[in-house]
Amino acid sequence: MINSTVDDNGHAQIPDQQQHHCHCCQFHSQNQHKPVPVPKCLPKRIILVRHGESEGNKDDAMYTITPDYRIPLTPKGIDQAKEAGSHIFDIVSDNGSEDNWKVYFYVSPYVRARSTLRGIGRAFSRRRVLGVREECRIREQDFGNFQVADRMKVIKETRERFGRFFYRFPEGESAADVYDRVSSFLESLWRDIDMNRIHHDPNDDLNLVIISHGLASRVFLMKWFKWTVEQFEYLSNLGNCGFRVIQLGLGGEYSLAVHHTEEEMLEWGLSPEMISDQKWRAHASRSSWKDKCSWYLDAFFDHLANSDEDDYDEVKSDFSD
Repeated sequence: MINSTVDDNGHAQIPDQQQHHCHCCQFHSQNQHKPVPVPKCLPKRIILVRHGESEGNKDDAMYTITPDYRIPLTPKGIDQAKEAGSHIFDIVSDNGSEDNWKVYFYVSPYVRARSTLRGIGRAFSRRRVLGVREECRIREQDFGNFQVADRMKVIKETRERFGRFFYRFPEGESAADVYDRVSSFLESLWRDIDMNRIHHDPNDDLNLVIISHGLASRVFLMKWFKWTVEQFEYLSNLGNCGFRVIQLGLGGEYSLAVHHTEEEMLEWGLSPEMISDQKWRAHASRSSWKDKCSWYLDAFFDHLANSDEDDYDEVKSDFSD
């Protein structure tokens, strides 16, 4: 194993002179006389989970009498959490065929998220759980303290016209505000990994499970994969106890396409170009980003010339016309 970090695009950054064998990269040492650093390894999976059905999902009137953070799960939501735990266990254990794996949980402080964690946790033995951390930065979008039903209906209609990402709820937050705090959480998450605050044995596959809310999960994916605001606007919310699996591909890139199908991604609102990118990530090596870069730039520019000379000639021609 080896010291490794990850950049903002989810790329593994590994020193060239040190090499190891694990699910995230394959190397051979070029200099046997150099000291080997403390072993660390990237998580194999990051699983984003939305909470189970809450009393607020069942009846909007709950928000008028109960603070959002205190709204509990329904009996159905508790059952959903237990079922989700079983599904997640099957994923991280490869349906029971793998033994060297562990899970670490991050959870929103809201009651419905904490209760979902309890339900999911029933699927795991103590030896499988490295730990858990309550994380305020992955809480639900703030809509204001108490929500008046008629007023919220008008506000949400206004949000649809204005745009979901930038619209800020009166006395609350916009999705852009949530994006900022989730971005801060991501920085802390990678420090946890890089400094091994999770106390992870690199011989075991590490699975991070983040139990949060629909919007927080979407902006997490947006930040992770560098999706634009326009792309975010088309994304659908996760269902109660629905989850998305970001998994490390063989080349060192993280992708939704390792675990999820193209049909699933289309249903979530990913465009054909976004799905193509996920498929590329599932097999791409870190160095192949240079080849991919031209496609990425095309999303922002009408045309980029192949050379400075071509660019000068074209601009001169445009002005002469």
